[in-house]
Formats: sequence, C-alpha cells, structure tokens
Amino acid sequence: MGHMGHGGPPAPQPLPGVAHIVAVGSGKGGVGKTTVAVNLAVALGKLWYKVGLLDADIYGPNVPTMLGQTRQPTIAGENRIVPLVSHGVKFISIGLISPGDKPLVMRGPMLHQIIRQFLQQVEWGELDFLIVDLPPGTGDVVISLVQTVPLTGAIVVSTPSDVSLEDARKAIEMFHQVKVELIGIVENMSKFTCPHCHEVIDIFSTGGAERTARQFGVDFLGSVELDASIRSGGDRGMPVTLAGPENATAKSFYDIAEKVAARAKKISDSTEQILEIS
Repeated sequence: MGHMGHGGPPAPQPLPGVAHIVAVGSGKGGVGKTTVAVNLAVALGKLWYKVGLLDADIYGPNVPTMLGQTRQPTIAGENRIVPLVSHGVKFISIGLISPGDKPLVMRGPMLHQIIRQFLQQVEWGELDFLIVDLPPGTGDVVISLVQTVPLTGAIVVSTPSDVSLEDARKAIEMFHQVKVELIGIVENMSKFTCPHCHEVIDIFSTGGAERTARQFGVDFLGSVELDASIRSGGDRGMPVTLAGPENATAKSFYDIAEKVAARAKKISDSTEQILEIS
C-alpha cells in the first residue's frame, strides 16, 4: 500500500471495547428496517450479548419510540454522551436530540459530524455488537459511517415485493462499492397468517429476498411474518422479542440474531488473520 497524500480522510478507527459494528440498511423506506434493527438488538441482548444500538436514521428516528424511552441523554465529563438503556440495549438516537417531530434537514458535513459524535463521544463501554440503524436508501450517512469506523458488515432489509427487491439490490451494490461485507438479507413482512382462519396469505409473494440473496451470493438470514403484534409492540415501546424465543413471532428475530452473531464472528476472524499476515 503506497502512502496516501495528505488531506485524505483519516483512516477509520475502531471503537475501543466494541467488538462488532453491524449496519442495518434498506434500499427504500417502509420496509420495517428499524423494526428489524430494534428487535435484532433486543434479541442479541437476550442471547446474553452486550448490545448497543445507534439510530442514525435522520428521516424517521423511531428507535426511541420502539424502545419506549424518549428523554434526552445526559452528558458526562469531557463532553461524553451517556446512552439510554432500554430492555438491556444501550442506545442513542438523532430523535433524542432533534426537537419533536420535525425531521432534521441536514447537509453532508453536519451529518458527518453527528455520526462521528454518536460513535466516538458516546460512552458505549464494552459491547459485543453495536447495531447501526441507517436511513433508507443509499447516501451520505453510509459514507460517513464507513469513513469513521471499521464495519464488521451490513444487513439489508427488504420486503418480498418487486419494487422493494429492486431497491434492496441497490443497497447491496452500495455496500459492495464501499467495501462493506454483507452479513445477509432479511425478508420482512413476508407472509401473513389470518388471525381468524389461520390461513397463510402471501401478500407480496414470498421468497423474493431469498432469490435475491442467492443471485448476489450473500446469506439469506431469514424472514419475518407480517404480524400486528410486531407493529403494536414497537408502538408501545415493548419490542415483540421481549416475549422470548419460544414466542412464535419473536422466534424469527432470534433465529436471525443467531445467524448474524455467527456470521459477524466469522467475518471478524477472517479479517484478523489478514491483518496478522501483513
């Protein structure tokens, strides 16, 4: 590697004490990406991992609502931000610092600054996983993230609909371009089981995300049914995964969490070997 000229961005710095940083993205909004990120974080916590969740979704910072805590974080000495803790997950959100429901209109540099602060000035402590909930689509936040910290990998959330899958492909391409390993794809709002007749209704034609994963040679992490209890849990600040892995709806998130943990460790092991050789 030749040395870079001056003035390039500084190399990404690992966060002390944080083992894996996993980004959760989607090609477009409305696919339940935050729901997946929150339930994944809670499930990992229930599987005895130490978990943090960074809500970097500037357009719809819904993590505080879904985790049931909306107070402002406290500031410790030397301008350190103390994350909130809910259901065993340490978290910080743009929604905690932006006033009310007004979406933040931010330009690249300002955004970059906030992402950096949330990574470097928050007292994350020791974490096995820091999950980062990205804004939908491809854009500035991802670039800022990749420039600031080394990511273990990314998860792309899609619904089975054709439009969503097309956007998921764009997200996959984007992670390839910024050289972030793909942990895999989650298919959300997959099937719907009628609560009355218990018949399974295939609203968006299931299986699309699995096919997309195969096409791109990435792991399919599993599918989550379209289930009212998932939405209502999020609205009440009680994520469905709190019900534990025995709960039928929660189980899919636990299965995904176990796959994510296994894949993340595998990716870390292989990159550590490369570093030792050089």
